[in-house]
Amino acid sequence: MQWDATGFLKPNRPAEWYSRRSERFARQCPFSPAAADEDQIARERFGGAEFGNEKVGRFEAAYVGHVAEGEYRATGSSGGLVSWVAAELLRQGLVDAVAHVAPAADGRLFEYRLSRSVAQVAQGAKSRYYPVELSAVLREIRATPGRYAIVGVPCFIKAIHLLRSLDPLIQERVTHTLGLFCGHMKSAHFVESFAWQLGTELERVTAVDYRVKDPTRPANWYRTTLALNDGSSVAQDWWHLADGDWGAGFFQNSACNACDDVVAETADIAFGDAWVEPYSSDGRGTNVVVVRSREMHELVEEAIAAGKLALQPVDAAFVEQTQAAGLRQRREGLAYRLTWGRCGVRLRKRVLPSRAGIPLRRRFVYRSRAAISAWSLRIFALARRVQWPNLYIGWGRSALRLYQGLTYSRGRSGALFDRIERLVHPAE
Repeated sequence: MQWDATGFLKPNRPAEWYSRRSERFARQCPFSPAAADEDQIARERFGGAEFGNEKVGRFEAAYVGHVAEGEYRATGSSGGLVSWVAAELLRQGLVDAVAHVAPAADGRLFEYRLSRSVAQVAQGAKSRYYPVELSAVLREIRATPGRYAIVGVPCFIKAIHLLRSLDPLIQERVTHTLGLFCGHMKSAHFVESFAWQLGTELERVTAVDYRVKDPTRPANWYRTTLALNDGSSVAQDWWHLADGDWGAGFFQNSACNACDDVVAETADIAFGDAWVEPYSSDGRGTNVVVVRSREMHELVEEAIAAGKLALQPVDAAFVEQTQAAGLRQRREGLAYRLTWGRCGVRLRKRVLPSRAGIPLRRRFVYRSRAAISAWSLRIFALARRVQWPNLYIGWGRSALRLYQGLTYSRGRSGALFDRIERLVHPAE
């Protein structure tokens, strides 16, 4: 796996290598129309689950809350549940190692690694908006007998289950999957852009904290800190950065425009941030948790009874509400994107191509996000090549103003869109 010009990891192989493996790739790639979809995988794995929901998937229970013991909540991005569950699987001897993302030492900022102790798991706490890949840990899993848990975003977890269906050894050894709710995957250039805007160079960055936790500030007020090689650090709130509006889609992987899973529907247990009040204003962090396997349900219920977890049960509607923006982008937005040219011909998704019922302004928003996703990668690559950071930063600020004006405008701008909408769809 090597970096491409846009800051993503790609296989470095000749064209004939792909063609020789096309059938296996087609069955294993999580975005392939020939592969089983999330509904098929979940039906096989969680067919007896108590609840089923079109957007949340099959599940035994759902909760909102945080870890009550130790420092898990303080050291995690949200309520500390991901690290706690991974550590608990090790403590109870249910797995021998956990594959998760942690700071790297090989030139990448982050990488997947296997942790075999609770202390090692703690080093992987917090969110990492950075490209990673699983090849090294899969080689180690194949080489070393044992039981393994894998933590990952929805497409990674789906890919693991597709691989398990093709590889009996992985089927035997990967026994647990922990899913992370996902908005989209970022390019490695996202960090470099932050460095540019904070007056430094990527070569000086030794560590990144994308979401500095501060109990005195709302959880959704993201702040990034870059640690530098001279022992100093620089920091800035996301809303002061040209590409700090997550919803605008800067540096987004193009595959994310073809994804319809926000909540890791194929994982044994899945975790996200509770982006609704009063939780989004609580700077200590709060998780929303969807438990899909009965084994994980028992583990969580026992921990609640023992006072280790402070969780309250919620329903699917609550989970949907916490992820409303992401679900809209991955369902309504995907249905609209599938109507664009050849896109819908190549893909087989759980939503059908449709423009029906999507207001004109919302269509412009989806078009704007797609354009920003694509052009941010291109403009940044050009700015990097000509060594002119302000080319990208200036473009990014202009693109962000247009996007936010389109998305959030009220008053005259909002009324203009309403008038256009009535002209285009007079019956509505």
